[in-house]
Amino acid sequence: MTVNLEVADGVGTIRLDRPPMNALDIATQDRLRELAEEVGRRDDIRAVVVWGGEKVFAAGADIKEMQAMDHAAMVVRSKALQDAFTAVARIPKPVVAAITGYALGGGCELALCADFRIAADDARLGQPEILLGLIPGAGGTQRLARLVGPSKAKDLIFTGRHVKAEEALAIGLVDRVVPAAEVYAQAHAWAARLASGPALALRAAKESVDAGLETDIDTGLTIERNWFAGLFATEDRETGMRSFVEEGPGKAKFR
Repeated sequence: MTVNLEVADGVGTIRLDRPPMNALDIATQDRLRELAEEVGRRDDIRAVVVWGGEKVFAAGADIKEMQAMDHAAMVVRSKALQDAFTAVARIPKPVVAAITGYALGGGCELALCADFRIAADDARLGQPEILLGLIPGAGGTQRLARLVGPSKAKDLIFTGRHVKAEEALAIGLVDRVVPAAEVYAQAHAWAARLASGPALALRAAKESVDAGLETDIDTGLTIERNWFAGLFATEDRETGMRSFVEEGPGKAKFR
């Protein structure tokens, strides 16, 4: 398999494993979608890490495979390509990308699907599709602009340049920069901390933020209000409030 799933301590690690550069060919895209849907369903997985291994996150699409495709073939394939990445973005649990080496093209687009991005201090990110006479096709023009703003997104997409970790942190493309040897451990620790939290409230928070960004403020407030009120029907809400009253904040043990 070019993508594998490992589970420990409530954290599922979706591991890209297609040496040497984790090129995202069709089989890898389809496997990503399958595993994203699986981790979304499984109760034993409460948070997710997406990782490419110690050397590289993902250097982009399989260019040789794409070169053989004509317009008609890509009209058919492009929807499945986007669907695979959207499946990762819609995992109803906290997701962190652990970025080592290169995260370029589809690799950068995959990282954009996470809720949080931890990058190695020597990592390089970018959307170099323009150098192939193309534009990003797996969500890059949309998710990148929403994350860093349209002007910075256009800079990266128009030029195709690589961004070093320090600049990626400065523009908000990544959230934390750490030594390369610590990337996965810190990503797993971030996910494990959230894995012990209230699963339904975390899902509600993620869906409220993500859905709210796609609509007007009044609709966003309605989404938030409905989730907020709905959580009063959960055991975790009872546990959290009882623990707060009896023991003080931050001591609740959620099931």
